[in-house]
Amino acid sequence: MSFGLVMALMGAAVAASLAGAGSAFGVAIAGKASAGVLAEKPELYGKTLLLQALPGTQGIYGFLVAVLILVKIGLLGGTPVNLTAFDGFAYLAAGIPVGFTGITSGLYQGKAAAASILMTAKDPSLSTRGMIMTALVETYAILGLLVSILIWFAL
Repeated sequence: MSFGLVMALMGAAVAASLAGAGSAFGVAIAGKASAGVLAEKPELYGKTLLLQALPGTQGIYGFLVAVLILVKIGLLGGTPVNLTAFDGFAYLAAGIPVGFTGITSGLYQGKAAAASILMTAKDPSLSTRGMIMTALVETYAILGLLVSILIWFAL
């Protein structure tokens, strides 16, 4: 296994693991708030579930970039390519934006979702506003995904 291939695999690992961790943290934070609300108001299950699920998208973005990297280097459905160290670092660079924006935005989106869940508990008619506030944090995960894909296309 070449050094370049190891670096490319690190790029896939960074994308999937950091973004996935961000989603796990965010969904857990929102889930904690949701559990507290549902103990008192079980009829809000649908509204709180949607808000809790929103931070889960970062993990999907990281997984997508990891799969794109693995396909491009030939480890999924192809012949593995011989990568130089420079190529490997380029694939690592492709995984970093979605990984770091995923872990950060997932964590903060979870906090926004938790606040929105508590707001919904006080006034269920505000749940849509809470979804919008929570989704705004998603913008930065999407930007990280786009940068990773643009780097991937350049390889």
